[in-house]
Amino acid sequence: MVSSTRRLGALALTLIVAAPPAWAHHVMGGEMPETFLQGLLSGFGHPVIGIDHLAAIVGVGILAALSGRSAAMVLAFSVAIIAGVGLHLQGVDLPAGELFVGLTTLVLGGLVILRPSMPAGAAALLFAVAGLVHGYALGESIVGAESAPLFAYLLGLLIVQTAIGVAVYGATRAMTGWPARVSGLTAAGAAVALAGGIATAQAAGIV
Repeated sequence: MVSSTRRLGALALTLIVAAPPAWAHHVMGGEMPETFLQGLLSGFGHPVIGIDHLAAIVGVGILAALSGRSAAMVLAFSVAIIAGVGLHLQGVDLPAGELFVGLTTLVLGGLVILRPSMPAGAAALLFAVAGLVHGYALGESIVGAESAPLFAYLLGLLIVQTAIGVAVYGATRAMTGWPARVSGLTAAGAAVALAGGIATAQAAGIV
């Protein structure tokens, strides 16, 4: 439907408009969450105010829908992000982590634009790698937290990322009609790629 196309296009526009202030990546004013509620709010907020992470979730939701698979593909990405946070908490070193965050987001956006035929295994692998990288970056804000806010943070991450991804998945599946569907997907993919490109450039010290 045209309305679905407009909704997805509006989401893409929101990503672009929100990009400048969204790099803050701090929900609690940069302070470590100390309570369950603070951890939950931090988990809810980080993937949303971080435009690179939000763009990646949008890209995953669209690609999962285009692959013809169930929305469980979105949940797989969310679980991979939690695993990535766990790697960070275990002290595993991921050199150039922020650079890989930008690059994986850029790839997701490019795939949305190109819309190649992707086997389920390839899509799952891509989502797993992207999730681990993004989760590793998101883990930075919770290193050293007590168990209660840490658990709440992970719960918040899982809930908000899955909710956004499934919503995008549903909006993409609801889109019908050409060329409206093509233009809507291309606009969304361009927004995701733009966010990834900016993040990559910043991580590389170009801007």
